[in-house]
Amino acid sequence: MATMTDMPGNINRQKAVGIYIHVPFCRSKCHYCDFCSFTGLDGVIDGYVDALCRDIESFKAEPQGYPSRRYTAETVYFGGGTPTLLDTEHFEKILETVDRRFNIEDNAEISAECNPGTVDVEKLRGMRRAGVNRLSIGLQSVHHDELKMLGRIHTYNDFLKTLDDAWRAGFENVSADLMYGIPGQSMSSWAKTLEEVGSMNLKHISAYGLKIEEHTGFFENPDGLTFPDEDTVCDMYEYMRDKLCQMGYNRYEISNFARQGFESVHNLKYWLYEDYIGFGPSAHSFLNRVRTENSRDLKAYLKGENICVSSSLIGECEAMNEYVMLRMRLEEGVDKKTFFDKFGVDFDSRFSEKFNHYAPGFVINGEKSCRFTEKGFLLSNYILSDVLNFEEM
Repeated sequence: MATMTDMPGNINRQKAVGIYIHVPFCRSKCHYCDFCSFTGLDGVIDGYVDALCRDIESFKAEPQGYPSRRYTAETVYFGGGTPTLLDTEHFEKILETVDRRFNIEDNAEISAECNPGTVDVEKLRGMRRAGVNRLSIGLQSVHHDELKMLGRIHTYNDFLKTLDDAWRAGFENVSADLMYGIPGQSMSSWAKTLEEVGSMNLKHISAYGLKIEEHTGFFENPDGLTFPDEDTVCDMYEYMRDKLCQMGYNRYEISNFARQGFESVHNLKYWLYEDYIGFGPSAHSFLNRVRTENSRDLKAYLKGENICVSSSLIGECEAMNEYVMLRMRLEEGVDKKTFFDKFGVDFDSRFSEKFNHYAPGFVINGEKSCRFTEKGFLLSNYILSDVLNFEEM
């Protein structure tokens, strides 16, 4: 993989981007999942990887102002679906293709989402040899009844084995996904999950409140579901924040906690409003303020047809609003100098009057930065929808 010193005069390295690779295959569809994923299609994976590599090879955009030069990749993220349904050879082929087209940096973060029970130590060692250096394991809960409620097909013991196999395979940077607000979940069961997972010496934990999306199992079959009420969900979030911080994790984004130095570099690209390029059905890209979306049509993608279904240039006002919306998800909030350097507009003149309406209980709007208080994080969606009036644009 190329580095800056490999590039004469550094003429090829003009802009580093994140690369997202979508793997739309699962063994079973979880009841809450609205992502683009398909079951029972193991026989098309080889053809899908071929189509994916053709898509990557055909990427033609160049950094603005630098014709005939190319982007470099500082992150690669395999998401899904279940990326670990790919064979080792598939990871090798995809990453070799990405490297040819983008020059993956030597210190790049290369992540793969992993469902328990879909890997063993030998497969994980093969993934490490291919270049994957970070795993994000989908646990959600340590309780069998909650996993079953979510439609997960693994057990807690499956997770523990996968985690042990990951360590044996040489993975140091391992994350786990958790979920709260599950039907039937209690504060005590949530506390048990946090206690168990927080003591495992994982480098990163993501924890998301369950949201019922259209076209999901929960949405289509709501009968008999009893969800924790809104106050309990808020209590679950606050308990999680305090517990994980006590256990040595730093909350750097509303739903993400990391040991020092192990924040997700790829996901930070989204929240810092940086460029990323997505490949695969339903994948999104954001490049030079142009947002594109791929079709969810797997058959069309396999044929190389109808890949991009929408493309829009983000105007200046919308870009400023999106930037603030994403940055306010971070613990540090918006740095006002960085905002001015990026847009040439004073943050205070555009946003401070509205944010000050919520201070001091919900927003800390200081001389150098603007960020949420603890209470503000709990109401962040409401506050941002009021402050960032997209209808005005």
